[in-house]
Amino acid sequence: MGKRHAGAALAGLITSGLMFGAPQTMALEPLPAWQLDWRPWGEDRPAEALCRGVYVMPAYRLPATDEPDQVRSESDSAYYGEDGETILGGEVILRRGDSQLESPRVSVPPERDWAYAEGPLALRDLNLLVRGEAAEVALNSDAARIDSAHFVVHDQHLRGDALQLARLEDGRYRLTSSNFTTCDPGSSLWRLATSDLVLDRESGFGTARHARLEVGQVPVFYWPWVRFPIDDRRHTGFLWPKLGLSSDSLDYAQPFYWNIAPNHDATITPRWISDRGLLLAGEYRYLFPTDAGQIEGAYLSSDGGGSGDEAGRSQRYEGEDRWYVDYMHSGRFDSRTRYDLRYGAASDGRYFDDFGSVFGDDPNNMQRLARLNYRGDVWNLDARAQGFQRLDDPLRDRKKPFYRLPSLTASARWTQPGGLYQQWRSNVTYFWRDVDRNRVPLREAAVGTRLHLSPATGWRFDETWGHLEPRVEWLYTAYDLDYGERQTERDTALQRAVPVTSVDGGLIFERELDLGGRAYRQTLEPRLNYAYVPARDQSEFPDFDSDERAFSWNQLWSPYRFSGSDRIGDLNRLSYGVSSRFLEDAAGRERFMLGVGQAVYFDDRSIDMAGDPDTLPSPAADDGERLYQATRERSPVVTRLDWRINERWRTRYEWLYDDQRSRTERNSVGVSYRDPRGHVLNLAYRWQLEGFDPSGEDEDRLGYDREEYELSFAYKANPRIDLIGRFLYDHTNSRSLDQVAGVQWNDCCYGVQLVWREWVEDNDTANTIEDDTTERGIFLRFVFKGLGGVGGDAGDYFERAVPGYRSTAF
Repeated sequence: MGKRHAGAALAGLITSGLMFGAPQTMALEPLPAWQLDWRPWGEDRPAEALCRGVYVMPAYRLPATDEPDQVRSESDSAYYGEDGETILGGEVILRRGDSQLESPRVSVPPERDWAYAEGPLALRDLNLLVRGEAAEVALNSDAARIDSAHFVVHDQHLRGDALQLARLEDGRYRLTSSNFTTCDPGSSLWRLATSDLVLDRESGFGTARHARLEVGQVPVFYWPWVRFPIDDRRHTGFLWPKLGLSSDSLDYAQPFYWNIAPNHDATITPRWISDRGLLLAGEYRYLFPTDAGQIEGAYLSSDGGGSGDEAGRSQRYEGEDRWYVDYMHSGRFDSRTRYDLRYGAASDGRYFDDFGSVFGDDPNNMQRLARLNYRGDVWNLDARAQGFQRLDDPLRDRKKPFYRLPSLTASARWTQPGGLYQQWRSNVTYFWRDVDRNRVPLREAAVGTRLHLSPATGWRFDETWGHLEPRVEWLYTAYDLDYGERQTERDTALQRAVPVTSVDGGLIFERELDLGGRAYRQTLEPRLNYAYVPARDQSEFPDFDSDERAFSWNQLWSPYRFSGSDRIGDLNRLSYGVSSRFLEDAAGRERFMLGVGQAVYFDDRSIDMAGDPDTLPSPAADDGERLYQATRERSPVVTRLDWRINERWRTRYEWLYDDQRSRTERNSVGVSYRDPRGHVLNLAYRWQLEGFDPSGEDEDRLGYDREEYELSFAYKANPRIDLIGRFLYDHTNSRSLDQVAGVQWNDCCYGVQLVWREWVEDNDTANTIEDDTTERGIFLRFVFKGLGGVGGDAGDYFERAVPGYRSTAF
């Protein structure tokens, strides 16, 4: 199912039992490690080994018989007693099936149904060793009883002792006054002590009564009844609780895992938050040969309002029901046809800010989707109905996304010998959104159908020394719009046809080069790209899904100034550039790439999001930068560098420089280090001129020149210790945006994750900092290997905070 639950199964957590009500178990004197089949690592120690050694089961000393129920024996002496019993002495070995008994003295009564062994003795089974002082072993079944027993389960790295260990006829083991741990011999950092323990190796779990978890001989948990896994199989039962504490509240969650079937499972999590109330969360997952899916959600009745914050946002929903639901399903009808279903909804935009997600990352929006996709040899068909719930608080009508109800897409490509090709792309979509149309700008009040066709033809000449590709594309868009009750003289039936012409060509010059004793192929690749797109009046067109693109290296070679289909930007531009690459002959990998390019404009760009071809932005202060961008004669000079210094170090650099104003528009440099042992280092610097990125809403654009420094690292000091950190600094405003410090300790029988974080929450207004708030959090998780973990899992967050880091699995 993709996720395994190896936590302990708790019937109830009763901490008062730590002080009274829990019977004490009697610990036996420990045995030397060698008597437990312990083999310390030597020169063969694996580099990733966390334990100091390994339990190794030796070979059987007697071969098995042909009949599984037949007993084979070997001893130094044998004689009959006065009552007819058989007495074996010296070094006695009995073998029946997979069981083997070793003892200095064994007596077998005349009935031949039991054997009575004196200690010190050893009873072996597959991956199991039991040593004791006395034993009774059945000769016609699997039953056995051993006093003062020490046991080892080899493959689970588990050892313990018991005043009495009984192997039942059904193969289970019952231990009286026992304890066990997965720590190495000589270490008892933790152990589970219980008055009555049953281990079922066939089903893979254990059940204990009056159990307590001791850490360093200090009891920390008590259970009147506990069920826990002893291998990696999934089992129904309570998982380890999650506990959160702050100065104002207690947050306690107790997950229950239900292993319904091999392809079905569920997790139910009651969660008590002292200043809010009882929240009930659940997740159900299923897996079939051609389909898979899951549904999760949570519900809180009558929110208590929380402890409050500076802006009072957390108390805004006091007394209201809070909830979310998220359903995902994907499948296929055949190898070419797939489908996806998704539905997500939340009671309000602050739900995940206040409660987080029990089962995954906190989303920024809740997706709704029904999609059918077909991929053929020529045609690709896609039909979908799609929408989002944007999780902003408050959410203004202008920021609500459009739904596609439905959206139908068909695309195809044909090629002929000689390089000629044709493409077909078409889409028809009905756009709708739930807004008060009187409270949004007139253009945004429109809903309706959009048809977009974009057939293209071209010729691609491609050789090892260069390429040439002329291409013509015809973009046709038609609308059938509805403004509801809004009074407007706008045309509701609009059409637009725009030809897009481009020619792209480049040459590749190569030479052999020897640097530092290594052979390279160096290339010199000049490139030209001409694009022409005439201006068309789009001032009455709606804005369903378009946005202006920020300039970049890739934009030098693209004729499209906007994403989406509602805006087609006019363009009369010639781009020119040159790049050079260093390729390793042996591996064919690119070691170094340096590119420099620029574009020259032959006409102003009059089309912006307003769509008016006759009006340029105002020269007023607010629009002065936009006017300059629309009328400048040359683009910024783009310099791009990608250098793989060696197998571990890599650097990337991009610089956009305005040679007309002699200023940098955007500058970014990053250095990354990846060590095979798991060490990671990332260094980055970013500069961006205010207004450089025109995409998004006005309030989402930075209202200042951005200058940021970033450092993140992960250092694996040894197989046990991982150290991680991140620091993101806003130099413009002299403040840290994100600080992270964490450590992960992974030992033989336990693991610890601890991470501290402090970050700035911009409250969905990136262009101002007055309403920004500083948030802090600490995540702590303990894992007792063989039982499970307690606390919040920080492993995934470590990987998000430090690109390239892979958290060590417990």
